[in-house]
Amino acid sequence: MELASAIASDLSKICGDVFSIQIVPPGWIHFELTHSTLATWLQSLAVRSLEEDRDRGVEVKEVILNSPPYPQPSALSPMPNSLFPVQYAHARCCSLVLLAYREGLIKLREPVPNTNPAFWDVISPNPLPWLNCDGRLRLNHPDERRLIAELVQVVDNIECPDVKGSVKWEKVALSLSQAFESFWSNCRIWGEVKITSPELAQARLGLLMATQSVLRFVLEENLGIFAPLEL
Repeated sequence: MELASAIASDLSKICGDVFSIQIVPPGWIHFELTHSTLATWLQSLAVRSLEEDRDRGVEVKEVILNSPPYPQPSALSPMPNSLFPVQYAHARCCSLVLLAYREGLIKLREPVPNTNPAFWDVISPNPLPWLNCDGRLRLNHPDERRLIAELVQVVDNIECPDVKGSVKWEKVALSLSQAFESFWSNCRIWGEVKITSPELAQARLGLLMATQSVLRFVLEENLGIFAPLEL
């Protein structure tokens, strides 16, 4: 415990604003991302793209980037039937973001791109209201947490070269799309939520944007399959 406490003390000085650190007998050191760090990371996924960050070698928790042009559909492989749920989830995310734009829940600079958005150019709210007035993440529903956990795992797989060879990307993509479906089924954005808790609705919309960004990358970059704006 004494050794663990000494290590934790040094780590807290280095990255105390990124992780909360707790010592647990007989000497485990538990790390938990701070709410502000997780909000910053989700914001970067929602309004940016993964490509430039990967090329520059920046760690996943510090994603600040722009995206290169999308590959054209003709350059990509036909979609296997087994991956239809993934492509559907991507298209569904896009249509919901555009619906939110039309209903005034968010403002986008380029609301209807000619091809898939590599990232969403959000004018307002910017940043999205991930945190409440107490600095805590608004997304506390189990299906919100599950989707966030899936996003973290998928992006870690993308960013960590040591595991790329062993990652089964079709399985990864399906798991992420299933987490999205559970989230969308149980975490509403419109109706009463939009009226009584607009900040929660916008945070959930941000989670849709982040999911779309990661799904697009996995489909086009890892599986070589076009990720459509609509079906």
